[in-house]
Amino acid sequence: MQDNPILTRLDGFDSRFEEVSTLITDPAVIADRQRYVKLTKEYRWLQKLLEVANDYRSLLSETEEAKTILAEDDDEEMRAMAKDVINSSQTKIPEMEDRIKMLLIPEDPEDSKNACVEIRGGTGGDEAALFAGDLFRMYQKFAEAKGWQLAVTSYNEGTAGGYKEICFTLSGDDVYGVMKYESGVHRVQRVPSTETQGRVHTSAATVAVLPEAEEFDVEINEGAIKWDTFRSGGAGGQNVNKVESGVRLRYVWKNPVTGEEDEILIECTETRDQPKNKERALSRLRTYIYSREREKYLADIAQRRKTLVSTGDRSAKIRTYNFPQGRMTDHRINYTVYNLSSFMDGNIQECIDRLSVAENAEKLKEATL
Repeated sequence: MQDNPILTRLDGFDSRFEEVSTLITDPAVIADRQRYVKLTKEYRWLQKLLEVANDYRSLLSETEEAKTILAEDDDEEMRAMAKDVINSSQTKIPEMEDRIKMLLIPEDPEDSKNACVEIRGGTGGDEAALFAGDLFRMYQKFAEAKGWQLAVTSYNEGTAGGYKEICFTLSGDDVYGVMKYESGVHRVQRVPSTETQGRVHTSAATVAVLPEAEEFDVEINEGAIKWDTFRSGGAGGQNVNKVESGVRLRYVWKNPVTGEEDEILIECTETRDQPKNKERALSRLRTYIYSREREKYLADIAQRRKTLVSTGDRSAKIRTYNFPQGRMTDHRINYTVYNLSSFMDGNIQECIDRLSVAENAEKLKEATL
């Protein structure tokens, strides 16, 4: 046990857990929101790690004790029990070691955040817009099954239906950690409704998934924001065209990657409540700036480490949806299902689980223990 590399890596985590447990009850730490959130996440991670680590140490001790009994004890009943413990541990120990290795690999701090999703019709004209609409409905049903909240922030409808572009937010538990695998180009092969000769066309839509920025992720000079209000257009309701509930913000921001100044323009007409629209417009501004500041970080990571599963490249073709054959193929892991209608109804969790397993397997290869 003394030469066990897993136990060597676990040294010091108990004392750190005690330290963090004390810090998160300190009023000064609680008052510092950014530090408090960071420490509470570390506390939960350490708690989970140490629970598994303690079970692992107990299992090793039981196994060593069983080996001693087998070597020194003549009681047949005790020897039989010892053999059972040793046989069981041969399976349990490697499984527990893999769990510890996964826990020792730093998690993406973004995984627990909400997500902002953007779907755009790509090549294929009207058919691409229709497919973008199908993807939106797929994610809408998936969100309902997960118990997440979905809020559309903006959209531009296609001339034949669907969406040229639609942006929405998803709120719930570990949303970004699940949805990040959806970023990329989604290709569709089917006979468009406008096709008169029954020919199969190939179209595409792009999906971009970003972690929703929190207030303390980016610094915004709210005094520099220029606000305008306007009356919402559209059909229905006495409120329409009478109350200036729509808001528009303009903000000049210096891009940390290019050094250039950009004027950001954001409109929000989601609700009939102007303060709520302002709050949501500010949230979108924070997310926009956060995503731009994160670009350089992602580029650096991509250069240093290429994982099996790409989660951020919008140019990568990740899936093909073949309607004539009722088939969906995820090209990153060569995973195919022949129940496309069910998949389009939001039953995509199994595919995401397989992507997560593939990425974790890649991380384990890179981990040095």
